[in-house]
Amino acid sequence: MSTDWKQRPEGGGRFAIWLIRTIARYGGRAVARLLLYPITAYFVLVRGPERRASQAFLQRALGRPAGWTDGFRHVHSFAATILDRVFMLSGQLERFDITIDGVDAVHAQLDRGQGVLMFGSHLGSFEVMRVLGCRRPGLKVRVVFDRGHNAAVTQLLEALDPQMAATVIDAAQDGPSIVFAIKQALDEGALVALLVDRARPGEPTVQAPFLGSPAPFPVAPWLIAAALKVPVMLAFGLYRGGRRYELAFELFSAGLDIGRHNRAQALPAVVHDYAARLQARTLAAPYNWFNFYDFWQTDDANDPACDPAGDAHGAGREPAGRRPA
Repeated sequence: MSTDWKQRPEGGGRFAIWLIRTIARYGGRAVARLLLYPITAYFVLVRGPERRASQAFLQRALGRPAGWTDGFRHVHSFAATILDRVFMLSGQLERFDITIDGVDAVHAQLDRGQGVLMFGSHLGSFEVMRVLGCRRPGLKVRVVFDRGHNAAVTQLLEALDPQMAATVIDAAQDGPSIVFAIKQALDEGALVALLVDRARPGEPTVQAPFLGSPAPFPVAPWLIAAALKVPVMLAFGLYRGGRRYELAFELFSAGLDIGRHNRAQALPAVVHDYAARLQARTLAAPYNWFNFYDFWQTDDANDPACDPAGDAHGAGREPAGRRPA
């Protein structure tokens, strides 16, 4: 199995995403959900690397061998959140039963008059975070997202929510340009969201214990947060079946202190803290884990021994558009 998740194609590509969008729009959510079963079966049967990665992950998370039904449930959960994305991006959040925990902590940080970094992961649905806009009218949300790498998702976003698409911070830019765009948005009091659990090939990482083995986590997002001196919140939008979602926010830090003088000790400690929190949420909702590749496998370019004191170049390179591999 390739260690590079970026080499794996999008699940179904443009045709599948636009097909499900068309069915959802004209047939409704109930009809579209029925079609998720053959779509899931196709994915499980055809996408061998993802199927094996799913089974390997589930064995870790469940503490037992994962059977075919476990893998089917895992992929079906992913497909269900992709379908629901169509409705969420269309502003139809009222369709869903969303429980929210920790939102007061988000408001408390935003009320300080500065922007907030919202770090998410490929665990559950990041789109459900849009409910914040309903709870706090006028909130500016900027998403760090690689437009070119996620072409199908980009086109879907532009079709369903052109206004939001226009506010995307393109992660395909060079590192300094991304950091500048993030800083500019934060200075305007925006909430800047990005996913921080995957590292791109060659990107500096730190190894942290995760489900029984060390796994590589990118360091760039944490260096950005420390450099910009802004609060960091964690967001988890867990799919609980049917129309039910649980949206949880955690304050990670009101302001990280990672200077060059203490980076060798502070940076691994921060990443380890994040990995522990992600693990706790993952164990609470294992079928929400949507990293369908060998999360623990590394190569020399992504070795944890690489310089943890490196700069923040390449920050934000992790696309916020979720991919199955």
